[in-house]
Amino acid sequence: MQFMNKVKNTIYKKRKSPLKEALQQLISRAIQSLIDNGSLSAEIPAIKIDRSRDKTHGDFAANVAMMLAKSARKNPRDIAVLIVDALPDNDFVEKVDIAGPGFINFFVSDDSRQSVVNYVLQQGDRFGCSNKGSGKKVQVEFVSANPTGPLHVGHGRGAAYGATLANLLKATGYSVHSEYYVNDAGRQMDILATSVWLRYLASHKVDIVFPANGYKGDYILDIAAEISNEHGDVYVVTAAEVMHGLPADEPEGGDKEKHIDALIEKAKSLLGDNRYRYVFELALNSILDDIRADLEEFGVHYDEWFSERSLMEKGLVNKGVERLRNNEKVYEQENALWFRSTDYGDDKDRVVQRDNGQTTYFASDIAYHMDKFERGYATVIDVWGSDHHGYVPRVKAALTALDYDAEKLEVLLVQFANLYRAGEKVQMSTRSGSFVTLRELREEVGVDAARFFYVMRKCEQHLDFDLDLAKSKSSENPVYYIQYAHARICSVFRQMKEKKISFDQADGLENLSLLTEDHETDILQQLAKYPEVVDTAAHQHEPHLIAHYLRELANTLHTYYNAHHFIVDDEKLRNARLSLIVATRQVIKNGLALLGVSAPQEM
Repeated sequence: MQFMNKVKNTIYKKRKSPLKEALQQLISRAIQSLIDNGSLSAEIPAIKIDRSRDKTHGDFAANVAMMLAKSARKNPRDIAVLIVDALPDNDFVEKVDIAGPGFINFFVSDDSRQSVVNYVLQQGDRFGCSNKGSGKKVQVEFVSANPTGPLHVGHGRGAAYGATLANLLKATGYSVHSEYYVNDAGRQMDILATSVWLRYLASHKVDIVFPANGYKGDYILDIAAEISNEHGDVYVVTAAEVMHGLPADEPEGGDKEKHIDALIEKAKSLLGDNRYRYVFELALNSILDDIRADLEEFGVHYDEWFSERSLMEKGLVNKGVERLRNNEKVYEQENALWFRSTDYGDDKDRVVQRDNGQTTYFASDIAYHMDKFERGYATVIDVWGSDHHGYVPRVKAALTALDYDAEKLEVLLVQFANLYRAGEKVQMSTRSGSFVTLRELREEVGVDAARFFYVMRKCEQHLDFDLDLAKSKSSENPVYYIQYAHARICSVFRQMKEKKISFDQADGLENLSLLTEDHETDILQQLAKYPEVVDTAAHQHEPHLIAHYLRELANTLHTYYNAHHFIVDDEKLRNARLSLIVATRQVIKNGLALLGVSAPQEM
């Protein structure tokens, strides 16, 4: 069975949707006509169009006939015949075959395949974008590392993934609000402030053994030095005053948690409210400013830096706890307030308010997510480290207990990245002492390589980051290979300029029919596939699909470049080929932009 179309023309000049969408619309219209005339008794299903792997089976295939067979109570091949006969006239399908039990195979015309070049050049930076999201509000929160030290390479993967996901959602029509949740309240920040003060005391010859649970690293010393520069020895007290009455630390056989908590209380009492607050704010702002700068230089920008303290100042933490109380989802035990998370499958109930009246980090997190939902987002996406896996069900449980639809919260877990140099796993950084910072990584391999390598794998997969490969200038380095494809195309036009040969794009678009080489057909198919890849990557939250696509497109371009000349004597063929590679350059640039990677003109 074959269906021949009646009109052949350049599709992208008339149709403003990719081929797969056009075929879905074509099939949908055919099925609707069959329903209307009584030939088919069924509802139109979600129509899936797949690209054919075997060229002898056409360009696209649809299994819609098999999907309709049960509800229509007909043989799927008979349904396929009905659909093919009912397909409306169009300007892009050359023939249709029915194969096997009822697969419908579509062969598109050369004109339609070639005219993607025209569409790419018309759309420019917008090629690949869509309105699938229909402006729905989506919040993406990512990184949100405690401001207690520099960002490390694990945070870097979350940053690259979260930023790319936000780019993908924006490209597909969602209204995206990216956010960093600043944990600027609570015990960890008190440990930071106390650590800074103790280092300050040490710099003034006050002999105190640094606590096992304190924050270490050169950055603490740098902040402590700022106190000395601003206030000299005003914040100095004796070791005896600090150590008096403290419980033993872990190395002395004590409890490190009780020891650091006692040190915090001692710092607050000896310094007083104003001076302690100064140390606290100095430590917070120094590290937070560093984090902001680090992320900006990494190409990661946020719409909002949301303060945990603002939740308390606005009374949202207490509001959340009271709502749980009113819904009878909390109970008192040993003077603490517990959330009944076991009612929702958690392994144990969770404290939201301690016996001293202070609310917990979990209570703040409940309030923060409550606030997210109150802001009216259709979807809330949290990008967390994989070590937060157990935290997901309890947050969703709290949302359910607050009468929200917890299914609107999507938590994406990012695995840690392991660094390798010369085949050996990198254990630590000589500068930071305990971890490799994102800044160190950036300075060693560059932003482009770091951003690309971080999203080469699914976020839930472990990532082995080969530093030597990331710095290499070879075809084995995927980001270099892709960027080189872009630069290579640019070099063609520099050669044109040197030879004083002009490029007539309009003439090239009129002569796309001359693009008959297999390499050219391969590139045309790759270009047409790009919008589908963007849509799938956004929908499935899988930025690595863009990275893989770009590698394939770059390989196809390099193969084409090595096999054929572009600056040929035949002017029409030359312009057609140049139009093709200009479109290829545009798609490479668009894809790299989604990943936060530059597209250099020279390499």
